[in-house]
Amino acid sequence: MDESSFILGVDLDGVVGDFYGAMRTIAAEWLNRPVQSLSPDVGYGLEEWGIAEYGGYDRLHRFAVTQRNLFRDMPPIKDAPATLRKLSGRGIRIRIITHRLFLKYSHKTTITQTVEWLDNYDIPYWDLCFMNDKVAVGAHLYIDDAPQNIQHLRDQGHRTIVFSNSTNKGISGPRADSWEKAERLILEALEDWKTGTTSMFT
Repeated sequence: MDESSFILGVDLDGVVGDFYGAMRTIAAEWLNRPVQSLSPDVGYGLEEWGIAEYGGYDRLHRFAVTQRNLFRDMPPIKDAPATLRKLSGRGIRIRIITHRLFLKYSHKTTITQTVEWLDNYDIPYWDLCFMNDKVAVGAHLYIDDAPQNIQHLRDQGHRTIVFSNSTNKGISGPRADSWEKAERLILEALEDWKTGTTSMFT
C-alpha cells in the first residue's frame, strides 16, 4: 500500500508552534506585567491571565498577530519540524489544518505569516487548510490540542491524537506529550491503516 495515501491532519497552534509560550510573552507586554506573573498552566481562552478587563482574548490575539507577528515569530515546539520532516520522508501526506482566520480584517497577515513560518522552519506539507470544521477537510489521523476540536473529530469517528498541554488535561488518549511520543503513535496508526486494524483507538 502506498504510504503517500495516508493523510495526517496536523494542527499548528499548540501542536507544532509554541502558541501558548509565545502568547505568554506577548501578553506580559500587553498587560504590562512580568512574564513570571502569568501562569503557564492555562485553559483555552487564557482567562487565567486576567485579560477580560483589558478587552479580552480577541483583542489580545489581534495585537499579537498584527503588531507582534505572532504567527511568523513564534518558536516551534521541540522536535516538531524535524519529526514532520521524517514522517514526510516516509511518504506520509501532511495536511496542515488550522483555524487561524477567525478575526476579521487580518486574514492576509495571518496567511502570509503562516506560510513564512512554515518555510522558515522547513516544515513539509502537501496541503494548507484554514478551516474551523476540520472534519470537512479529511484525514486518516489527526493530531490536535484543542478540546473542542478533538471531541468533534472523535464524535464523527475520526482517529485523533491529543497533543498534551494544560488546555486538554481532561481528554482521554491516545495522547502525546512530546513529538517523540507523537511519532511513535503516528507510525503505529500507519501500520494499523496498512493492516486495516484500529486497535489503538478503540
